[in-house]
Amino acid sequence: MSASTVEPGLVTTDVLVIGGGAAGIYAALEARAAGAEVCLLDKSMVGVGGATIMAQMTVAAALGHREDDSAELHFADTIASGKELVSEPLAELMCEDAPRRILETRDMGVRWASDGDRLRQVIAPGHSRQRCCYVDVLATGTGVIKGMKLELRRRDVERTQNLYVTELIRDECGRVCGAAALDITDGRPVAIWAGSVVLACGGLTEMYSRNSASVNMTGDAYALALGVGAEILDPEMVQFFPIGNLAPRTIGLDPIMWDPFRYKLGGRLTNGLDEDFLERYAGVADEGKYTATRDVVSYAILKEVEAGRGSPHGGAWLDFRGIPAEDIHAAFPPVVDKLLEQGIDLTQRRVEVGPTAHYTIGGLRVDPQMRTNIPGLLAAGEAVGGAHGANRLSGNAISEAFVFGARAGVSAAADAVELGRPDPNGSAAAAMKDALGRIDEGRDRNRESGIFLPALRRRLQEVMWHRVGPLRDEAGLMAAEAELAELADAVEQAHVAPDRAHNQEWVELFEMRTMLRNAAVIRLGALERRESRGAHQREDFVATDAAYVRSSVITDDGSGLVHRWEDIPRRSPATQEEVLGA
Repeated sequence: MSASTVEPGLVTTDVLVIGGGAAGIYAALEARAAGAEVCLLDKSMVGVGGATIMAQMTVAAALGHREDDSAELHFADTIASGKELVSEPLAELMCEDAPRRILETRDMGVRWASDGDRLRQVIAPGHSRQRCCYVDVLATGTGVIKGMKLELRRRDVERTQNLYVTELIRDECGRVCGAAALDITDGRPVAIWAGSVVLACGGLTEMYSRNSASVNMTGDAYALALGVGAEILDPEMVQFFPIGNLAPRTIGLDPIMWDPFRYKLGGRLTNGLDEDFLERYAGVADEGKYTATRDVVSYAILKEVEAGRGSPHGGAWLDFRGIPAEDIHAAFPPVVDKLLEQGIDLTQRRVEVGPTAHYTIGGLRVDPQMRTNIPGLLAAGEAVGGAHGANRLSGNAISEAFVFGARAGVSAAADAVELGRPDPNGSAAAAMKDALGRIDEGRDRNRESGIFLPALRRRLQEVMWHRVGPLRDEAGLMAAEAELAELADAVEQAHVAPDRAHNQEWVELFEMRTMLRNAAVIRLGALERRESRGAHQREDFVATDAAYVRSSVITDDGSGLVHRWEDIPRRSPATQEEVLGA
C-alpha cells in the first residue's frame, strides 16, 4: 500500500439493513427473529438521523379503539387519497398489517397514548374514521424510536453508525451481495459482504430549500438502487406539507408543528387579505375543521400567493386568536411554553405557513414481499414507491415503515438463506475493490478551486424548489436540466479537504452526487407526466388526464436514464371479496 491508502475494513453478515429509522429497525428485528445475523447500519446514528424521529403526530391503524373501523375502510381512504395511482397490493398490505404492528411496538415499549388497553385515536385529513394513534405532546417519532431501540438491545442486533454507503456491489449473476462504505469516524473504506441487502434509507426532501427533513435525508436508497439496475416508481410524486412554518422564526421546534395544533384546535387558514380561501380549490370551506388533504391545501396556498393574495413571506396565515388561551395551552403545554419564551403568543398574533417539502411518495418498485427487480436487494419504508399513489394520507408514513420494514426483514432473511453469504474472494471481489478505490478518490481534491460544496448544495435546493418544486412547467423543467448539469460539473471541481477522520467535505461530495442523481430522476418523471395529479402539479397541463393512470418507471441502463410507463397493480376480485367478507 502507498502512504495515502489504508487497509479497508471488512464486515460480513447475512442481512445488511441500510438506514436506522423505524423501517430499518423493524427489518433488522424481523430478520434477527428469523435466525439471520444482521448488521443495521446508518450514516449518522441509528434512530437519530432518519425521518421517523422527525414525526410528531399520528400513525394510522384500523384498531377500532374509538369507533368501528376496518382495514378495508382504511384501504378505501388510502385509495381515494392516491388519485388512482396507488399500488393496491401494497396499500392493502399496509392497511391490514398496521394494527398488528402498532400493538407489537406497544409491547416493545412504545408508549402510545391510551385509556387502559385501548389506544387513543383521532381523525386526520382524508380519513373517514378515528384511526390515528399517537404518543403525547408531539413526541410520536421519538417515542417510537425509543421503544424500538430497547427491542434492538434485547435481541442483540448489531448496530453500526457513521458508515456512509457509497455503492452497492453485484456479482457476476447480477445479485446484490454487499456494499462499499466510508467509515466517517476514521476515514477507512469498508467492504461489507451480505447475503441480502435492505434499503431503508429513503427520503430526499433535503434537496429542497423549504423542507422538514433532517439534513442527511438525501435519498441514498434511490441513487444506490439505480446504480445496480433497480427501478424507481413515480419519482415525480414528492409531497409538500401545506402548513410548514414560515414566520415568525422558531428555535428548537419542528417546522411542521402546526399540523397537530390544527388537529386539536382547528384555527383559521386565511390568505393575505384575511379571506378564507380553501373553498375555491377544495370545494368545501375550511372552517377550522382541517379536512382537506395535503395536496389540495398546498396547491391552494401556492395559487393564492401566485395571485398576489399571499402572506408577506409567501404563504398563508394560520390564526388561533379566537381560541381561549387555556385551550391552547392545554393542547400542547411544553410547546406553547417554548413559543411564549420566543415571544410568540398565539392568542395575540397569527403565524405564517406555507408548503414545505416533506415526504417522498415515489420510490423503489417492489413486490409485496419488498423485493426489487434485482436479486438480493429489498427496500422498506419511505424508500418504497406505490403505496400512496399521488398523495400520502396523514398518518400512513410510519404505518408503512412498520409494515414494510417487518416484511422486508422476513424476506431478506429468507433470501440470505437461499442465496448464501457471498465469498469475498469470489466473482464480486474486483467490483468491491474498484468501489473502495473510488471512495478514496473523493478525498483531497481541488485545493485551490475556490468552489465549496455547501454553496452548491444551497444552489441545488433553490433549483429544485423553483424548477421541480410544488408547481412545475416544461420551461422550468428544461431549464433545470441545464442547471443540474452545471451543478454536477461544479461538484467535481469543488474543494475537498485531505483529512481522513471526520471529513465532512468528503461526505458532502458523496451526498451531492447522490442528490444530483435523484434530482435528474425527479425532473424526468415530472417532465414525462404531462398532467396535474395529487402532489404533481403542472402549470402547463392543469387537468388530470385519464391517459396517465399509469406508473412512471425510471431505470439507468448504463448510458443514462430511461423512462417507461407501467400499469397500476390492482387487487384481484377474489382478494377483494375475501377482504370484504372478512
